[in-house]
Amino acid sequence: MTKRNTKETLKSIKPSPIRAFNDKISGIEGLIKLTLGEPDFPTPRFIKDAAIQSIDKSFNGYSHSKGLAELRETISGYLKRKYDLDYRAEDQIIVTVGATEAIFVSLYALLNPGDKVVAAAPNYAVYKTQVNLTGGEFVPVDVTEDDFILTPERLDKVLTEDKDIKVLLMNHPSNPTGHTYTAEQIEGLAEVVKKHDIWVISDEIYAELTYKGKHVSVAKYLPEHTILINGASKSHSMTGWRMGIVAGPADVLKQIFVIHQGAINAPTTQAQFAGLAAYSEEGDAAIEEMRLEYKIRRDYLLGRFRDMGFDVSTPNGAFYLFIKIPDWFEGDDMDFCLKVAHEAKVGLVPGQAFGEAGKNYFRLSYAANLENLETAVDRIEAFVEENKPK
Repeated sequence: MTKRNTKETLKSIKPSPIRAFNDKISGIEGLIKLTLGEPDFPTPRFIKDAAIQSIDKSFNGYSHSKGLAELRETISGYLKRKYDLDYRAEDQIIVTVGATEAIFVSLYALLNPGDKVVAAAPNYAVYKTQVNLTGGEFVPVDVTEDDFILTPERLDKVLTEDKDIKVLLMNHPSNPTGHTYTAEQIEGLAEVVKKHDIWVISDEIYAELTYKGKHVSVAKYLPEHTILINGASKSHSMTGWRMGIVAGPADVLKQIFVIHQGAINAPTTQAQFAGLAAYSEEGDAAIEEMRLEYKIRRDYLLGRFRDMGFDVSTPNGAFYLFIKIPDWFEGDDMDFCLKVAHEAKVGLVPGQAFGEAGKNYFRLSYAANLENLETAVDRIEAFVEENKPK
């Protein structure tokens, strides 16, 4: 049997291409970086105060490995309030060290060596890394011709042709495209998943940053087939706090728990007290305030880039634009982003960092204040005027 995590596997896996490119251009003086998915808002004051109070009260011991019981109850209420999902705190929710850990322990619990995981592409690069680390095989499905949406027909075709696929790894709203799925689209995918009897790991870390309609989780239609991933990093501006959630059927959560406990023992206690505040109803208002500001930024950027002649579709979630490299540019997305970084002093991420399907695109993160975004777009506009053939 093929072994997991062999030295040869590790040799073939490269560090995050997003962070590698970010590091490559970070030394450029005066660079405005729109590279990382890092909210620019401070963590709301009441959330910080909750963590400070826990420190002052010397709550510095281990929590339960699944997370504080009170926090799991609060998360259960949050998931019900926001997405109409029913998860029991005692055996269907685990607090993780960010969504990244939640995805990895879920993949490790579900996959045997040689099993395959399918996902819409372009996609977050860590997915492939994590699947490979489990001994699995990552199967990207290029959806650039379908407005970055995986259709039920396309998924059915892939699953019919490849019986080794055990998991659909969904991400909506999507990193890097910002596109998300309607209730009808989710329901259609759910029917296909049910037909082929596979699992869904649904990464919904950007769920609160949805700009049109209400976010609908695949877990609403497939509770017994879905492992739900969520967290506070993007919604509550808490990336460094590493506050993640994995929720799902009790039997598979029992398996995930073994891996989670073996890897980290317990999540950080003080971050969990911050999470208690974040997932309370008071946190809902803070989420909405940030969401509205992101939408203003998105709309501003869409107008500016379209006025410059860039091909960009409207994303309805997250805080990214995924933009096609202009036809007049002689070079690929890596060349374009390097040239923009050095000449315009704006940091973007080449689309190829998100797989083969991302080539000839670039990702822009608008998790930056509007003043910086205006300056960045002014610089890109000057770059276009300077370099576009007359």
